[in-house]
Amino acid sequence: MTHPTEHSLVQGGRSAALATACVRGGVAAGLGLGALAVLVTAAWISSPFPDSGPGGVLHVAAGLWLLAHGVDLVRTDTLSGLPAPLGVVPMLVAVLPVWLVHRAARDTLDPGEDSDRPRPSPGGAVAAVAGGYLLVAAVVVVYSESGPLPAELISAGFWLPFLVFGAAGAGVWTALGRPLPGQRQAAAALRATGLGLVTLCGGGAVLAAVSLAWHAGEAQAAFTGLAGEWSGRAAILLLVLALLPNAAVWGAAYGLGPGFTLGTGALATPLGLAGDPAVPSFPLLAALPAEGRGTWTHWAAVVVPLVATLVQGWRVGRTAKGWPARDAALTALAAAWGCGAVVAVLAAAAGGPLGSGRLSAFGPVWWQAGAATVLWGACVGVPMTLAVRAWGRRALRPKPLPVPAPANVNANATASATTPATASAPVGAGAGAGFGEPFDLEAQPEAAAPEAPSGGPPGVTPGVTPGGGQASPGKPAPGTPVATAKAAAPAPPPALDLDDDPGYEPYDYLPAAWESSPPPDPKA
Repeated sequence: MTHPTEHSLVQGGRSAALATACVRGGVAAGLGLGALAVLVTAAWISSPFPDSGPGGVLHVAAGLWLLAHGVDLVRTDTLSGLPAPLGVVPMLVAVLPVWLVHRAARDTLDPGEDSDRPRPSPGGAVAAVAGGYLLVAAVVVVYSESGPLPAELISAGFWLPFLVFGAAGAGVWTALGRPLPGQRQAAAALRATGLGLVTLCGGGAVLAAVSLAWHAGEAQAAFTGLAGEWSGRAAILLLVLALLPNAAVWGAAYGLGPGFTLGTGALATPLGLAGDPAVPSFPLLAALPAEGRGTWTHWAAVVVPLVATLVQGWRVGRTAKGWPARDAALTALAAAWGCGAVVAVLAAAAGGPLGSGRLSAFGPVWWQAGAATVLWGACVGVPMTLAVRAWGRRALRPKPLPVPAPANVNANATASATTPATASAPVGAGAGAGFGEPFDLEAQPEAAAPEAPSGGPPGVTPGVTPGGGQASPGKPAPGTPVATAKAAAPAPPPALDLDDDPGYEPYDYLPAAWESSPPPDPKA
């Protein structure tokens, strides 16, 4: 009879956890595909002139689901009979599969209420969730080959794994608490990259919205001209909403400088629209700039990347106050490269072919947009980082302490000369009594009085005139040498004479310690 060991139980629990994660990935793929199928079926049912059956609707839903993952499709039912590629991804639709994969990977490592259930390792969770999702995606790719929108196998083999593994990795990172790299430079570069990217895309969205509002008449004419019934207009409105993130990326690429292509041989930049554009009738495309040279309104678009790189450099500079200048500059360059890489990926998804011939190039060119982002970050972000760092280091420098004024040397010498005996003698030494013993205040001046100098006349006490009168303070007695008089000059009288105070009662001893007064005698 054999008993299962603890090692086998742990291995069995991890295997079950990996299998559960794989199922989670497959369910996430099914949910996304089902949601798009419901949307396409509702549009097909509401259409007054449906030209295909349920099979065609499912093929369209499968093609739209693959397109949301960045996979290029091929349209076979064209007017010319030649297949035409379709590679512009509706980026708002892509949010759905990304969020589903992210949530599946996050829930795989999140214990929830059941903290005792086995969980796979972070790498195993990413591989299991992505593997289950890609199994369903492979089935969808094979199914789409028999429909009107088959998938291009090369793009399917690259973009599908790229998107799925990236979303699964982000989900696992979220489940682990979003940790940043241990190196402070890498963490600061990642934060600055995110902030600069949000600022750049937000500015691009503002540019697109302003331009669309400026050409509101053309956009309305294009919207009403595409469809006359409400079902067609609803479908066009949904497509416009799905392409709004694409318009934001186009606006960012326009402000960066490279702009975007409107067909082969046509390029729109802030300097103007050159070439003969091939623009189909669509509401969002009505916001494109007019042909000819650019004006100050077009040149103002460069404010978007300028602000984005300034914000990015400011973020790095605030973090790098106590760093060397070399580390701060390298961190700013790393943030520029990271932002450029993300912008290149977004530009590749926001643009692409819309057909064959002149429409084979439409939208931003990914490598140009990425290179321009890195160039802006290097030329503007790095100086901004160094300037903010230098300004921040001013607050870190210790302020010099105020130097005290030098003491009056002559005053110190005079004070030490006036009391030669009392300055060095301890308290009570003149009376010959110890501390805490009776102390005669009236005998203290006689005990502390200095002896007459050897060079003076006999029988003359310093401070007393020969005639028996008291010398005035500050003036030597007659017959006393000047040096001896200066050395024996008494200290100035106190500001308050307690002997003249009728309420003053002298005491003849000093207490040895501080003692509280005894309570009054009730018999007294």
